[in-house]
Amino acid sequence: MSEPEKIVTHLHFDVPSGYKENDRLDVYLTTFIQNATRARVQKGIKDGKVEVNGKVVSKPSYSVQPDDAIVCEILKAPPVEIIPEAIDLDIVFEDEDLLVVNKAAGMVVHPAFGHRTGTLVHALLHHVGGAAIHLDSDEDQDEVDEDEDPDETQLSSINASPRFEGDVVLRPGIVHRLDKDTSGLLVIAKNDVTHAALAKQFMSRTTRRQYLAVVWGVPTPSEATIDTFLARDPKDRRKVAVVRESNIKSKVVGKQAITHYETVEPFGYCALCSFKLETGRTHQIRVHAAHIGNPIFGDTTYGGDRIRYGKDEGQRRAFYRNLFQKLPRQALHARSLGFKHPRTGQEMDFEVEMPEDMQHVVSRLRSFDLI
Repeated sequence: MSEPEKIVTHLHFDVPSGYKENDRLDVYLTTFIQNATRARVQKGIKDGKVEVNGKVVSKPSYSVQPDDAIVCEILKAPPVEIIPEAIDLDIVFEDEDLLVVNKAAGMVVHPAFGHRTGTLVHALLHHVGGAAIHLDSDEDQDEVDEDEDPDETQLSSINASPRFEGDVVLRPGIVHRLDKDTSGLLVIAKNDVTHAALAKQFMSRTTRRQYLAVVWGVPTPSEATIDTFLARDPKDRRKVAVVRESNIKSKVVGKQAITHYETVEPFGYCALCSFKLETGRTHQIRVHAAHIGNPIFGDTTYGGDRIRYGKDEGQRRAFYRNLFQKLPRQALHARSLGFKHPRTGQEMDFEVEMPEDMQHVVSRLRSFDLI
C-alpha cells in the first residue's frame, strides 16, 4: 500500500528579545521541531524552505538573533487512520482486561512515520474486534476524533492520542514497547483502568523484565549494574547516548537509566547475557551494552554489526557474515515479564524462549567462537 501524500504546512518561530545564545539556524530549528534531525533541517534550509525576517536563508550556519521571525515550510504527515488488519499474533495470555503478546522481530509496535500499516496495533484491533481509529485532519485538532466511541476500539485509550501537533503516532492499548527488531513479551491493556494500573507499576519499577542478548566480547565483570543518564545523541537524533545528568552548554538533559546484567554463557569472543531493566528508557539495553564495550551482536545502530573481538579475516569473517545474514538485527529478546494483575491482584509471570534466529546464532557460537 502506497503512502498517502504529505501536506505542506508552515511553522513560525519568533525569537525572544532576550535571546543571547546565537545558535546556528540548523541547531535552533532542530531543537524546536519535533521528530527533526539536524541533517534533515540542514537540507531544508539549503533547499530554500526557511525564511528569516521575510527573506530566504540558505545557510545552516546563519546565527540566530533576538527578535528574528523564522518561518519553515515543512511536509506534515497526512491524517492517520488505523484499520484492523488480520495479522497473526502469538498470544501468550488473554482475559477481559489485558493481553500478553510474544512480539515477533520485525514488527513495529504502533503506527508512526513510515509505518502506517502492519503494526502490532493494527493486528491487536483485528484480534479484539475493534473498530478503525481515525485522527481528525484539522491541524488544530490534536486529539482522537471526538465522535469516536472509545469502547469500539476494545483497547485502552490512555496515551492513544498524539503527544503534540503534527504527531501521527497512535498507541491504543500500548503500555510499554519494544524496538521493531527486538522480539519478546509485551502486555497490552484493553481498558483505561487496567492501563493506568499497569503504567503505575512500570513507573514504580515493580514489574519484572528480563532480556537475553548475544553481545560482543565477554563482559568484565561477569555481572554488574550499569547506572547512567541517557538522552538523544546531539550528533544523531536517531540514536541515544550516555550523557551527564545535565549539560547546560549543549542543553542536553539526561534521564537516569539502570540496567542489571549477568553473563549467562561465555563463548570466547561473544557471550549470552541476561539483562534486567530497572528503568525503561529508549534503546536502554542496546546503549548500555555498547557503553561497557560489549555491543549487542548484529546491532547496526550501536556498532554490533561488525566483528568487534578477534581477527576479521578468512574463515572467521565468513562465519560471522553468515550469522549476520541469518540474524539481520540486534540479537535481543524480551524473555520474561512479570506484573501484578490490576483486577485480581495476582502476581503473573510469563516466559518465552528465544526465537529460532537467535537460537541458531547461539548454537553456532558454541561450536565455533573459540577460533
